[in-house]
Amino acid sequence: MTLQASLSLLTEDQLPEVLALQQRIIAVLEEPDFLQPLTEEEFVYILRGNGMMAGAFVDNHLIAFRAMLDPGEDEEHLGIDAGVSLNELSSVLYSEISGVDPDYRGHGLQTTLGKWLMEHVERDRYRYICTTVAPFNIPSLKDKFALGLRIKELKVKYGNKLRYILFKDLQEPSRGTTSEQQFVLMENTEQQKKLLKEGWNGEYIEKKDDLWFVKYVK
Repeated sequence: MTLQASLSLLTEDQLPEVLALQQRIIAVLEEPDFLQPLTEEEFVYILRGNGMMAGAFVDNHLIAFRAMLDPGEDEEHLGIDAGVSLNELSSVLYSEISGVDPDYRGHGLQTTLGKWLMEHVERDRYRYICTTVAPFNIPSLKDKFALGLRIKELKVKYGNKLRYILFKDLQEPSRGTTSEQQFVLMENTEQQKKLLKEGWNGEYIEKKDDLWFVKYVK
């Protein structure tokens, strides 16, 4: 059955609903490390114009949210990791936290909100989308690939956490056929790092014989 949800940009007035939903999501997380919750101050920062945030509603009840953040002068700027030139870092938006009410999982709301936000990005202000995903966070990786992001880097971020850096250039035309491709075991960190340094990008994941592989293209 198709879920009929309405989508709209969120405002600071809806912050209590967002915080309550985040707490509900955290309470049932199987892998707490996969979600980096935002503080009330961080949500306020986004809702006051430093990014954008969308919500999905059923009967005027918030069932999902997704945020994009203008990182400003981030000490660990993902744009640098993705190869964006220093004079263009102000054109970078981060694909930030997303959350779906546990009762409404399975309807693709995370990706639906992601695509909706992509369509509403101020293209004259922002050109690049960056984000991080933990290896083996399969739902999040699938979501990012569905939005057209590609793996550009694999490195330790935020102290000691291994993360994929994913990236999308909103001005780049859709990728055509690629001349080379290869699949690498997701657990083979060193081989992936080597390919990324050689200019390969990760664009897809696939499960074979209970093992996850990343498709790299060049």
